[in-house]
Amino acid sequence: MSKSGFFVTGTDTEVGKTLVSGALILKLRELGKQAVGFKPVVAGTYPGQNGQPLNEDLETLRIASNLQAGQLSLCPYVLDTPAAPHLVAKTKGIHLELETMLRVYKELQQEKDCIVIEGAGGFLVPLNDQKDLGDFAEQIHLPVILVVGMKLGCINHALLTIEAIRARKLVIAGWIANTLDQEMSLLSDNIETLRSRIDAPFLGLIPKLPANIQKLNNQPYSLEALKFAAQHIQLPAE
Repeated sequence: MSKSGFFVTGTDTEVGKTLVSGALILKLRELGKQAVGFKPVVAGTYPGQNGQPLNEDLETLRIASNLQAGQLSLCPYVLDTPAAPHLVAKTKGIHLELETMLRVYKELQQEKDCIVIEGAGGFLVPLNDQKDLGDFAEQIHLPVILVVGMKLGCINHALLTIEAIRARKLVIAGWIANTLDQEMSLLSDNIETLRSRIDAPFLGLIPKLPANIQKLNNQPYSLEALKFAAQHIQLPAE
């Protein structure tokens, strides 16, 4: 298990990266780690109780990290529109800087001993005209955990993502299968196919969340949902 954290990416957007990231933080904290979440960029906000714009992914990471609002900066770029970050930033006249993301990440490293970094969308989501999230992952050089959203097409998406990660010469610490709202047909067969083709540890299958702890639209995951997910996955071996 890495002493400094993991980079969590996914086969697509809305496949459970935030759920997995929060669950990993809980498991690391159970081991006595000062674990915290981080995102290089988020797109999409909702109004908080005092009207302050909040992001559901960041609030989930705060819940998992046991942080109060404003206690630490977990993301340098919070954009209001739920769309591709580089496009939203362009409409706002903002240039997403890789250097800024790295600086805030390194500042967080000074505060905590273990950081779980959640990507935005898939591994190669653009940040600007030249850089993408793969460049960020390459710079921090943490082991990568891949979240596979179990739906039709996931085998191809998973294998392509694995190739992209390995092209950056990054270590794949493992992969996690996440059951989405509509359970796919031949689920176990799809998982076995992935296990036979991905040369990295299978860290678990998260079942569909029980109805009483399912995530509401534009809201963070509850602590109960994160604990449920954590029960079904394991941390990578040392």
